[in-house]
Amino acid sequence: METILIKGLQLLVSLALLIILHEGGHFLAAKIFKVRVEKFYLFFDWKFSLFSTYSNWWRKLRGKQPAKKKENGEYEYEGTEYGVGWIPLGGYVKISGMVDESSFNEEDSQKSFWSQLPQLMKNIIIRNEDVKGEKWEFRTHPAWQRLIIMLGGIIMNFITAFLIYAMVLFTWGESFVKSEDMEYGMKFSEQAKADGFRDGDIIIKVDDEIVESWKASVLQDLSNAKTATVLRSGEEVVITLPEKMSLLDMIEQPAYAAMRAPLSIDSILPGTPAEDAGLKKTDKICAVNGIAISDFNDFQNALFNLQNNLPENANFGDSLKARQITLLLNDSVEKEITLTTDFTLGFANKMPYQDKISKKTYGFLESFPAGVKYGIETLKSYVDQMKYIFTPQGAKQVGGFISIGNIFPNVWDWQKFWLLTAFLSIALGFANVLPIPALDGGHALFATFELITRRRLSDNFLLVVQYFGMYILFGLMILAQLNDILRIFGL
Repeated sequence: METILIKGLQLLVSLALLIILHEGGHFLAAKIFKVRVEKFYLFFDWKFSLFSTYSNWWRKLRGKQPAKKKENGEYEYEGTEYGVGWIPLGGYVKISGMVDESSFNEEDSQKSFWSQLPQLMKNIIIRNEDVKGEKWEFRTHPAWQRLIIMLGGIIMNFITAFLIYAMVLFTWGESFVKSEDMEYGMKFSEQAKADGFRDGDIIIKVDDEIVESWKASVLQDLSNAKTATVLRSGEEVVITLPEKMSLLDMIEQPAYAAMRAPLSIDSILPGTPAEDAGLKKTDKICAVNGIAISDFNDFQNALFNLQNNLPENANFGDSLKARQITLLLNDSVEKEITLTTDFTLGFANKMPYQDKISKKTYGFLESFPAGVKYGIETLKSYVDQMKYIFTPQGAKQVGGFISIGNIFPNVWDWQKFWLLTAFLSIALGFANVLPIPALDGGHALFATFELITRRRLSDNFLLVVQYFGMYILFGLMILAQLNDILRIFGL
């Protein structure tokens, strides 16, 4: 329970910070161009909010009269309303005049959307001079200003990530194990071995780029490379790679290549199958279900294979049966154990190379270009993985809030917290730049269309595509949460 609370708190703090900064980007750009911002909310406030600067008790505390309300229940504008909603699924700024609300009458609002669709699709293109409104409304401003306002949140996300990476490098530096110090070499998947790699090889070059230390981004480089040079028994060997390599296949467990680690139990996690079975730090795991284990990679791969071999229509009973395993300990003792629903045993393995960790430090000024470089490499890796999202295999990798929360460590570690926050800022920025109506990228696309054609899309048309954009977003959200639920049951 404590672990869940720590992970949940880290996720909440990280997302709250990123939401405020993202919406702050829109807010700042709108203020610069003198566009009215009616609301600035952290989280959503459907029906009611946890806090509002327009609430009577807050205004009374500041010696102000209660805010006046309009017929639709909204407050009359007296400056931006700042607040905190009760639904922690995001946040928003309400910018005046995003659409011409006066063009939709009460009678139309009672009709179904689909019955209005033919009428809404008429007059898709309008002239700029036909746009009416107040000077402080969004729609009356030039397209280039509206474009900057809509991109403000995305720009803020990327700037935030670059600054966080810079400050992490300045504060903690960069720790890594040099390739030449990896005495255990690397572990490769069956596919990698078929391509010419051998367990114990050390990748020292991808094409002509030197690999100074192993990190996950090397897999991305390998997926686009023609050759890899490895150090094998003290000699350099060049391996010609296949023409088409899927990054998604390479990062799926067992990974195409990974740092090899001896299996050595460091600690037993409380409340886990390992503790229930009485495992000790001195125990040596020799086999899982009769399959010999030579290192920690073999152990992880054995558990991953149990989950991966579940049939497509597997139910909870199938998962439970697959999680009932037999461990051979110390060459002689067999133990029957049921793994957790996410197919883990519950122990921490000793980290190898603790005495061979190299550290690179950065001065204050040199940390900024290094942070930008780190951020760009992270973005490239994220984009490379996102292109698989619409494949059956990629769709299974989509995760919701549970998956996001699980990437945070079990204990509060500021360095990891900031690194993960920067990564989420990159992910949030990229997700919002996608040209999907209802996202910032969709609005930016329409403003760009206007800049190029000197023609404007009507509010009626924008309303239609907003609906379709929302359907796409709701579909992705449902898929993400469903995948999380299936993982809870080991499916």
